[in-house]
Amino acid sequence: MRGGGNMNNMMKQMQKMQKKMMAAQDELHEMTFEATAGGGMVKVIANGKKEITDVEISEEVVDPDDVEMLQDLILAATNDVMKQVEDTTNDKMGQFTKGMNIPGF
Repeated sequence: MRGGGNMNNMMKQMQKMQKKMMAAQDELHEMTFEATAGGGMVKVIANGKKEITDVEISEEVVDPDDVEMLQDLILAATNDVMKQVEDTTNDKMGQFTKGMNIPGF
């Protein structure tokens, strides 16, 4: 019954990989990401769970006659911080799916 030993080995390796994946995911969730727009006039902070945790807006950029510019700056900073989170997530978690052809990953 050689096959059983190989299956046992494979299961142990899968469990190790699962633990490493969970540790990497926990590490990601603890990370903080920050992006700015308008030369730092708008700052958006997110965590590794893809949640926006803070938005800071300098008073100088608040112009009631140009709300559109402020909206654009907030969008730019938000999109940038979310891209940082996504890229870091792909880098950290991609190591576990490298070389595998799994649909949805």
